[in-house]
Amino acid sequence: MAVKKGDSVRAIASTLANSLEAKASDARFPKYLFETKGEVLELRGDYALIKFGQVPTPNIWLRQDQVETF
Repeated sequence: MAVKKGDSVRAIASTLANSLEAKASDARFPKYLFETKGEVLELRGDYALIKFGQVPTPNIWLRQDQVETF
């Protein structure tokens, strides 16, 4: 199921583990991606721009299949 703008999401560790995103940068993703609530800010194609948590962290683009709503 595709996410929508405004949805609350968190990253799925198993889909990020061997992804292109993990291979293109540091594969050690911060814990907040999996433990805090993120909000979908924008959608472009297969990707969603997500803002995680209340602390100042950078927004991140993830494929929609790498996140789950909750």
